[in-house]
Amino acid sequence: MLQSKLFTKTRKEAPSDEVSLNAQLLIRGGFIHKEMAGVYTYLPLGLRVLNKIGNIIRKEMNAIGGQEMLLTTLQDPAIWKASERWDDKVVDNWFKTELKSGNEIGIANTHEEPLAKLLTNHINSYKDLPIYPYQIQTKFRNELRAKSGIMRGREFLMKDMYSFSRSDKEHKEFYEKAAEAYGKVFERVGLGDITYRTFASGGSFSKFSDEFQTLSDAGEDTIYVDEEKKIAVNKEVFTDEVLNEVGLEKDKLVEKKSIEVGNIFSLGTRFAEAESLVYKNEEGKNSTPVMGSYGIGLGRIMGTVVEALSDEKGIIWPESIAPFKVHLVGLTDATELYKSLVDTGIEVLYDDRDAQAGQKFADSDLFGIPYRIVVSDRNKDSGKFEFTDRATGATKDMTQDELFKLCEVK
Repeated sequence: MLQSKLFTKTRKEAPSDEVSLNAQLLIRGGFIHKEMAGVYTYLPLGLRVLNKIGNIIRKEMNAIGGQEMLLTTLQDPAIWKASERWDDKVVDNWFKTELKSGNEIGIANTHEEPLAKLLTNHINSYKDLPIYPYQIQTKFRNELRAKSGIMRGREFLMKDMYSFSRSDKEHKEFYEKAAEAYGKVFERVGLGDITYRTFASGGSFSKFSDEFQTLSDAGEDTIYVDEEKKIAVNKEVFTDEVLNEVGLEKDKLVEKKSIEVGNIFSLGTRFAEAESLVYKNEEGKNSTPVMGSYGIGLGRIMGTVVEALSDEKGIIWPESIAPFKVHLVGLTDATELYKSLVDTGIEVLYDDRDAQAGQKFADSDLFGIPYRIVVSDRNKDSGKFEFTDRATGATKDMTQDELFKLCEVK
């Protein structure tokens, strides 16, 4: 991509009403555009990051047997009335609207009920189970006060998976596989070292749920971390009884602020029963599937990476989700090197603009692309180019062959 053609512009200042670091840096860097409170457009740079996060999630969900699909956003009230979750007094963040006929419909905020209803047409026998459908879809939630940039919005992209198992034992086995897969996702997006599987309230469905919490001063949650065991407890369930049950010692726990980047729930049979989802077991008798749900917000991951990994100059993207691997900054013509890098399959953003060196370097720091290569008249003639690692700040001169070896596609 030539930066002169890139559909984005950097800004020196973020909107005055944005207080979260992720929104400030992403808007300044031209990754997103704020439409209104809690609603953001992903510009080309931001969409590249979002898609890479999505592809990592897909790979890990597919590896444990997930099957991707895409459910509808518009919702039939009857499906939700069956589970008693249509009432705003039960679920207070619905967006609802009316058809021209006057009939009311919902705009989906989650999909336990509609998927259970859909599967009444697809599950008949125990041989049809287990099944693990998932989707990556835009959700809508009528948050009273949208805040925290792209980490808490009224419109957001979420991966939601639902498991349907023949027994509680089978459900628990998959639940643990899903927890391991979530750990791999957070490792791959660069948050593994600071993300903890966290015991939290299971609400009306189970004694506990599992949250995945990333340490950050920008977080809305308070957790108590056992750094040796790499697990934590949410403040909402932090009692001596819970600590004993999960095998944690109070004097080994450290209080931290954190951002919830994912969660998994055991749902039991409540939604399957509400939607009359049954199957014939091995004895030929009707039985009800045991359900689980597993959510990750893609924008929330993206915003959390910015909160956790940025510095005073801008964003620092992990290589796995960076919009480009290399930022080629041309202080003179660098077309030849650009073409050579592209020909080897390396993702390159080439700053070919007619702009001052200071502006180019400031924009490069703000973008946070992992590797920067500077081509100037001086180093071009010498056959060596200035290479900088954005994460460490380390800079050294390298030959073209050395650059290619370091930046090669793995």
